[in-house]
Amino acid sequence: MSAGLRHGLKGIRRDGNKIVIGAMTTQHELLASDEIAKSLPILHETALLIADPQVRYRGTIGGNVANGDPGNDMPAVMLALDAVYLVKGPAGARELKARDFYEGAYATKLKDGEILTAIRIPKPPAGHGSAYVKQKRKIGDYATAAAAVVLTLSGGKCTAAAVALTNVGDTALFAEAAGAALVGSSLDSAAIDKAVQAAVGIAQPSKDTRGPVDFRKAVAGVMVRRAIEAAAKRAR
Repeated sequence: MSAGLRHGLKGIRRDGNKIVIGAMTTQHELLASDEIAKSLPILHETALLIADPQVRYRGTIGGNVANGDPGNDMPAVMLALDAVYLVKGPAGARELKARDFYEGAYATKLKDGEILTAIRIPKPPAGHGSAYVKQKRKIGDYATAAAAVVLTLSGGKCTAAAVALTNVGDTALFAEAAGAALVGSSLDSAAIDKAVQAAVGIAQPSKDTRGPVDFRKAVAGVMVRRAIEAAAKRAR
């Protein structure tokens, strides 16, 4: 890849009420960005949980979201943020919603010859809170389970919520019913319990060295609960 093309795929910029991130922007550059810290703090929080500093200096946000690895951290965050992926290929440019992008482990809607060029994310409204919570065995490891939550509070009530899960399925999972369980509530314990139950209900982890299926589902529930509570505290 030429230096000119690499330069065109890097960077973070505002486009109206959206944030556009070049696909070759590194995790380290996300962490160093005042715009990300101000507008999309969940990306800052997530980047800190990816691998280790050596990897974050080299690893890109585009690489993290585009290869379809269900253990990668950023895809679930993109689902929760309702991001749009900008791609280009021999047939031209097109846009793909993150929530429609993942088809299976390492399988996405990218066609032969297409590359991800940028990610466009709507800037969350005032009153929003977000969190990404991850349980892993050691630094640098994939998650046993992790959860991303983005929600908005107004007048003490939740007016919007999105929940997504990492590494408990063949893809990152968008838990639509879990978010719906929170909307209209004061984020009381009953609503949170319902959201956790809905999220765990779609989890389909495999038994592996991170633990048996029931254990990983239980961890996913704990991560969802903690992420909701953290996001709510930040929104308030």
